[in-house]
Amino acid sequence: MPTTLNTVIEPEVLTDHTEVICSTSIERIVTGRNAVLAQIEAIIHQLEDISAITSSIGGGVARDWAMKQDFRCGCWLMEKAETAMPVITRNLDRDIWRDLMKRSGMLSLMDAQARDQWYRNLEGETIPAVSEANILSTFEQLHQSKNEVFERGVINVFKSLSWDYKSNHPCKFGKKVIVNGLVSYNQWGFTLNHNYRRDQLADLERMLFLLEGKAIPDNRSDLTARLYDHISAHRLKAEVYEDEYFSIKYFMKGSAHLTFRKPKLMDKMNDIIAKHYPDVLPERV
Repeated sequence: MPTTLNTVIEPEVLTDHTEVICSTSIERIVTGRNAVLAQIEAIIHQLEDISAITSSIGGGVARDWAMKQDFRCGCWLMEKAETAMPVITRNLDRDIWRDLMKRSGMLSLMDAQARDQWYRNLEGETIPAVSEANILSTFEQLHQSKNEVFERGVINVFKSLSWDYKSNHPCKFGKKVIVNGLVSYNQWGFTLNHNYRRDQLADLERMLFLLEGKAIPDNRSDLTARLYDHISAHRLKAEVYEDEYFSIKYFMKGSAHLTFRKPKLMDKMNDIIAKHYPDVLPERV
């Protein structure tokens, strides 16, 4: 019978592969953030008082005498506190959240879809304030949904395969899959595309690490980073890339052949597909 992800992945791998930022660091971040915002607001009020004086003597307000001519688009420090502080707070919190996610390793728990949604949320105007409660709540939610997110990463890769290629089986992952749009080729040679296909490749590698009970590599040294370095070193000629899990052969038209080097892991991948698409795969005896 097909197994579930919980029986395939060692639980300790999911909990120990990332060094979550300790509570004292979170407290320091939140305390620093609050102190900085208070100081910024005080500076804005001081500038308002100074602007009132300079305006009264004909010298204009801060945005008139404090901004360089080439940068007259404005600065939030020159605006009223009630207008500036919400924007400054969002900008500061946005960067703190990005740094928290990177340093905590939580980005490794996200598939391409989850990361895209996270970044979209950060660009909105209703991002959660950086507080101890919000940080711990976010980390807990991500940790609790990690299995679901990883499974979704596999399913999204599977659903994106083109059935125009015989190697791509419509019911399962085979020994080899063919993907479109992974690379580009022009007069300067090959480049690795920065698109959803690249993100899916990283998702696929993370799943294989988990299925084998290994800690997930940092995203700065994942498959896409290594493949990028490989292509950059052989820009004018398509050289086959190989590592522990994949053999990747890419072509001028942009497609790539991914050969899986550990067939047993493909059985586990197909268990995930069978879980989401019952009756698609026959039971293994």
